[in-house]
Amino acid sequence: MAKECFICGKKPVSGRSISRRGMAKSKGGVGQRVTGTTLRRFSPNIQTAHALIDGKKKKIKVCAKCLKAGKVQKTA
Repeated sequence: MAKECFICGKKPVSGRSISRRGMAKSKGGVGQRVTGTTLRRFSPNIQTAHALIDGKKKKIKVCAKCLKAGKVQKTA
């Protein structure tokens, strides 16, 4: 996969973007109305890193969370 973490398997997930119009009731309006929804993707923060995998140097794609947690043994 192109955007998948080698360590935890995190990959893009699908979601929606909601468009609204109108002023909120709390601000003195008559309320907001949904005028449309579109699909969007939430992509993980994938970085390329040189790591030791089974004693060999390998170039892998890892999410930033795994890098910060120290789950990757980096090479020089």
